Amino acid sequence: MSIADKRLSKNERLRSFGVIRRLFQDGRGGFIYPFRYMVYAEADEEFSASVLFSTPKKFHKRANKRNLLRRRMREAYRHNKELLSEAGKGAIADIAIIYSSKEVHDYKTIENALKRVLQNIAQSL
Repeated sequence: MSIADKRLSKNERLRSFGVIRRLFQDGRGGFIYPFRYMVYAEADEEFSASVLFSTPKKFHKRANKRNLLRRRMREAYRHNKELLSEAGKGAIADIAIIYSSKEVHDYKTIENALKRVLQNIAQSL
């Protein structure tokens, strides 16, 4: 996989308010510590995934901690997103990943948990 494939481009980020609303109303969810996730998928000719990362202010009051956790989540997703593309042929997936722990975990813990989340999502596609 080349470096260009490892980027998290603007098309891969979930930005549309309507799509986000549909994701949380009609999507399926799950929990793998420390993440809660929601997935909305529909069939299509080729695979594409849009992802949203969130860290609630309820758990982490300081913005610098929330930003740190989101950066770690994005980095872990970027390095492991091929887990989705291998399994999800012929689907468009909208994914929300929410950090749901009061502790600030290190990158390795976040990456391992995110791998499990992506494998779960890949199986359900």
